[in-house]
This record gives sequence, C-alpha cells and structure tokens, in this order.
Amino acid sequence: MPKFSIIIPVYNVEKYIKKCLDSISSQSFKDYEVIIVNDGTKDNSIEIAKKYNFKIVNQENKGLSEARNTGVKNSSGEYLLFLDSDDYIEKDLLLEISKVLDNGPDVVRFQLKQVWENSDKEVCYKEESFYGKNGVDAFNLIVNYEFVEPAWAYVFKKSYYLKNKFSFKRGLVHEDFGLIPLAIIKANIVNSISYVGYCYLQREGSIMSSNSYEKVKKKVDDLYLHYDYLMKELNNFNGDTRVIKSFISNSLILKTLELNEKDYKKYLKQLRKDGVFNNLLDDTFSRKVKKIIVKMNPKLFFKRR
Repeated sequence: MPKFSIIIPVYNVEKYIKKCLDSISSQSFKDYEVIIVNDGTKDNSIEIAKKYNFKIVNQENKGLSEARNTGVKNSSGEYLLFLDSDDYIEKDLLLEISKVLDNGPDVVRFQLKQVWENSDKEVCYKEESFYGKNGVDAFNLIVNYEFVEPAWAYVFKKSYYLKNKFSFKRGLVHEDFGLIPLAIIKANIVNSISYVGYCYLQREGSIMSSNSYEKVKKKVDDLYLHYDYLMKELNNFNGDTRVIKSFISNSLILKTLELNEKDYKKYLKQLRKDGVFNNLLDDTFSRKVKKIIVKMNPKLFFKRR
C-alpha cells in the first residue's frame, strides 16, 4: 500500500498538465501512486499523461466532483491528496507531510501560494502550524487562514474518508465548500504544517474566474444547497459548531452580494427566513456590531470594509 494516493481530474488542460505531472515525478518522497482521471477530455491532455508511469482511469465527462470521486474509488494509498491538473506542488511536499503522520491524523493541512500565468508574481501564505488538534479546535484555527475549504490544501486518511462516506456532490460548483469543512470538524486528529507546498495557478477561463451572470447565479444556488446540507449534518454533530456555522453562513451571505439587485432581494428574504444571520458569531463587541449591521443589510457592512 502506497503512503499517498494523488488524485488528478483531467479535462482540457494540455497547456498545464506537464508541469503538474513533472512536479509529482520530482517529489523527494517516492512512496505514492497517481490516479489520473480522464473526465472525457477533448484535447491532448491524456496523450501527454501517457508519457508518465501513472494510472489513468477513463470516464465520460461528469465534472470535477465525480472525477475526484472516481479517483478515490480507484485509489489504494493510506492518504488521499487531491491535485488540480493546472496546479503543481513543490518537490518536498510529500516528504514534509510524511513527517507529521506519527500520531495517525485523519487530516493534514499544508500551505499554498498563488502563482500567476505568464508572470513571476506570486503570493505566499505561510500559516501557523499546529499538531494533534481535534476537528473542532483545528477548524477554529484554520478558519483564520487565507484559504479554508480547498480540497487540495489537505491530505485525508482514506480509512477515515471512507468510514464517513465523504464524497463531492455531482453537478454542483463550490464542491469543496460542501465537504471539506465537515471533513475537518469530524476528524479525531488534525495536524497542520507551515510548509508552503501547493502552487495554485491563477489563469483566465477557469471555473472560478468566469464572469457570466448565469454562472454567478448557479454559484449562489449551489452554495445554498451546500449550506443546507452542511447545516443538517452539523445539527446532528456532537460538538461545538458555532464557529463553523458562522463561517458557512458568512460565506453564503457574501456570495449573494454578487447577484443583481432583483435576485439579491429575493435571496435576502430567503436568508432571513432560514435564519442564516442568526448563525453569525456575536461573542465579542465587534462581532455583535457586525451581526446587527449584517442582519439589517449585508451591503452596509461589507461595503464599509
């Protein structure tokens, strides 16, 4: 059994996939397998991938969520790592993760930097590390990181992942938001290392950079579906969920601000009906003030910032 299974969904990324796969081949820690999921790509991505000694699984186009789920089903490693095919990793990432597996963590967090296509610009996020936290305490620290829910910023113990029947929701965007916070908070042991090992490429034309209003609307719709699912799960969770509920509620409120005025008013009414604002933290004076203002009108608060 390899220590790590690296799962890479592939769809029309021939321009980027070589750098991604080269970054894996050059890892200083060699106990891993790679599962490349061909999600019905229409370009030469898979022809490039065939030059590497990695496992390739073919399926018709089903989207990122199902490609990741397929990768998990075809994996045999002890830990799962999700790598997007236009991103890449630093050569010592697996080595640094392997150094903090002695306490059998369910989840390990590592850090990232944003890199820009056709530019030397990069922004590095070297967050503070911690060791041996339970899921609630870990999330309460990670929520202060620059990036919280990207699946590719963590490794997950496969036995823990399967025991909890985790999976990414098919057909929905913001698929990480609908799973990763829950996967963190349910964990018995979470470690976080300060090593900046993931390179998150900023490029035009990606799912998250589309400016189409219909796609903006879908993102809000899907985020609300994830919110509903997470709230149901958290209401059955035996632990302190105040911080995570505030986080997912705040994320949903912020997302609605991207809507046009007509749709925004409709969603604002729904947010109030569903009690979303009630989940915001009010344990400090500044949070009390924020909660009051946001409940009255989110735009008043967030436009002031």
